[in-house]
Amino acid sequence: MKPLVAIVGRPNVGKSTLFNRLIRRRAALVEDVPGVTRDRHYADAEWGDRTFTVIDTGGFVPGDKDLLLSEVREQAQLAVEECDVILFVTDGRAGLTAADEAVARLLRKSGKPVLVVANKLDSPSGSIQALSADFFRLGLGDVLPVSAEHGLGVPQLAEALLDKLPPKKEGEDAEELPDDGTIRIAIIGRPNVGKSTMVNAILKEKRLVASEVPGTTRDPIDSSLTYKDKKLILTDTAGIRRKRSIAHRVEKYSVVAALKVLERSDVAVLLMDATEPAVDQDAKLAGLAEEKGRALVIVVNKWDLIGTDQRRQEAYREALKHSLKFVGYAPIIFTSALKGSKVDKVVDIAVELAEQFRYRAPTPQLNRLLEHTVSEHPAPIVSGKALRLYYIAQVGTAPPTFALTCNYPERIPEMYKRYITNQLRKTFDLRVPLRLLFKERPGKAKREARKRPHLKQGKR
Repeated sequence: MKPLVAIVGRPNVGKSTLFNRLIRRRAALVEDVPGVTRDRHYADAEWGDRTFTVIDTGGFVPGDKDLLLSEVREQAQLAVEECDVILFVTDGRAGLTAADEAVARLLRKSGKPVLVVANKLDSPSGSIQALSADFFRLGLGDVLPVSAEHGLGVPQLAEALLDKLPPKKEGEDAEELPDDGTIRIAIIGRPNVGKSTMVNAILKEKRLVASEVPGTTRDPIDSSLTYKDKKLILTDTAGIRRKRSIAHRVEKYSVVAALKVLERSDVAVLLMDATEPAVDQDAKLAGLAEEKGRALVIVVNKWDLIGTDQRRQEAYREALKHSLKFVGYAPIIFTSALKGSKVDKVVDIAVELAEQFRYRAPTPQLNRLLEHTVSEHPAPIVSGKALRLYYIAQVGTAPPTFALTCNYPERIPEMYKRYITNQLRKTFDLRVPLRLLFKERPGKAKREARKRPHLKQGKR
């Protein structure tokens, strides 16, 4: 998978601004991204010949008693534990503070490569060096002066970051997962929803430690099995690595752990607790699976604690579909991993989705569908321009990806994209994420030039 880079620091030092600079786009507080209702915390960045995932964390305030800040600190700690390189952001104008020194002490204990970023420095170079020199006292090595707001020093920071990344691995940037016939299933979810119990129920043995104490599992664990002549690898992500010098409390956040295993999985099985309504963390994990383009099965575990009333189950299903409507295509299954109820159905659906995940549609059928779709519901007129879709072809799998050739690809409305996606799902019975790419017909510039009238020669 791609290397992980964590951005940490105390509040209001410009971490999110630097995050946006590194990924070279603005991840706004509210944006039309599935499952993201607040700050976006992770995104892929590309600099030079490397692609890496950047994790933006909340303000890292060691030892703060406030509950919210405590949770933010834990999330930052998790990112630090799992990442390959740490960007420690400070306020260059404010100078070194006691909070910076406290964060630095924790980072030194992590043993991870650290780059100190002295942010908010946009004065002449001599003043910048004087302001940033104070941060060398932290004993973390190089200090890079930047102004994330204005982009000053960011390219130099990116170069230094690339030098700190681990050596590039073969297939690290591959867009598609290797297809060796093995189906890779990631079990994700909040702590204490029954992930380890689910894996044990699928394996029909007590392979993993299952406990009511949240965070019992510390490392993602792979388990191989053969199911109906299919080779499967189950990965339990119940916890993440914990170093005593960094993490002092039980892990509450699962996004970082899920981020790592989803990179190498075909299907995500999102476990939820039937005794608790869908929470923000469940939505984040579902959104992460969608964003990474992984097939998703939503499993409501511990249903035996609720009862057998079918009407109640359907009401729960409808409420869940409403709260997670951005993954409305995902199947929902009600189970009891502890009692083994409908566990096989989870695997059956996961195998079915893995096959859909690598489905390839016949091109003639695709173009017949496009012709029917456009005739039934023509593309709208945008800014006085009639949108025309000419043909469609599948250009990738895992997930199925389709390229549509049109006259104004940048003007296709999101609503029309959803309409086409729904038509593809309905026609080919696909319950996995789909990707649409819109591109212009070759030779558009020449055609436009032929349409222009010849310029009249000026009077002599």
